[in-house]
Amino acid sequence: MHKNYHNAFPWGDNRRYNSYKHFLQKRFSGRIQKLTINAGFTCPNRDGTVGTGGCTYCLNDAFNPSYCQPEKSVEQQLSEGIAFHANRYRRAEGYLAYFQAFSNTHAPLMRLKEIYAPALANPLIKGIVIGTRPDCMDAEKLAYFRSLNEERFVSIEYGVESTEDRTLLRINRGHSFQQATDTIAATAEAGIHVGAHFIFGLPEENPELWFNNIHKINDLKINSIKFHQLQIIKGCAIEQEFYNHRSDFHLFDIETYVNFITKYITHLNPHFIIERFAGEVPPRYLAFSHWGTIRYDVVLQMIERRLEEKGWRQGQLTVNCN
Repeated sequence: MHKNYHNAFPWGDNRRYNSYKHFLQKRFSGRIQKLTINAGFTCPNRDGTVGTGGCTYCLNDAFNPSYCQPEKSVEQQLSEGIAFHANRYRRAEGYLAYFQAFSNTHAPLMRLKEIYAPALANPLIKGIVIGTRPDCMDAEKLAYFRSLNEERFVSIEYGVESTEDRTLLRINRGHSFQQATDTIAATAEAGIHVGAHFIFGLPEENPELWFNNIHKINDLKINSIKFHQLQIIKGCAIEQEFYNHRSDFHLFDIETYVNFITKYITHLNPHFIIERFAGEVPPRYLAFSHWGTIRYDVVLQMIERRLEEKGWRQGQLTVNCN
């Protein structure tokens, strides 16, 4: 068991978990906001590279800001995003350009450099965050990101979603968990900040499995992590699958999710920075609204309050995490 984790806040603030907000404050000595960019990429499980149809649960429009449209140039999205955030977050001292929609390394390296260039040239942009997949990275691209990371903050976020290959096959991810593990390790070896995404609620998975498999996540060479509860989006393939095979799905109401995730992180590697505990989709996109219209900031407050009530901290029950 981790020494001192029962009675200390080792990440340097008074939260009961290792927060991304605090990480950014320490890294940049001020408030930094992410600016989401849709650069018009697709995914290898959409364009035929490894499959078609995309992930069964995915609709990028459900989580893109209104200014974030691929028909707009990266420069225009940056300009509109900065104006939006300057009004909403007046204390922001800089921004991270977050290339989020689809797989943002799914192109030849020369094309990637062209796409990222406007963000890297903007003096208000302090770094870039690249959302992508484990099968959209190679040694040439990692060498580029490694070089870029010497001048600027670079973070690569990989959609992993599940530790179970049968689940990854069923949701049409097109890659295995081992591929994710290997790509994450190579990215970490290059000295680049690595993030990973996981979803709770995918078909044929349940809390017992997630607790039993947490060691697989704890062993990943990642810096930060995002958790999302499965949300059934209108028009996605998983919508019909949900209605046809309801018993295959373990979906949470808000109270049971708060109970689950607060207990879950007591077993989570305390070195991991938690960027998100849950996902948020505008209600108009939801086919099955099991959370109603509750916003993420309210969910976060509930989680923090529950951790305080229970006296729980991230990582207090983990073993052998480095």
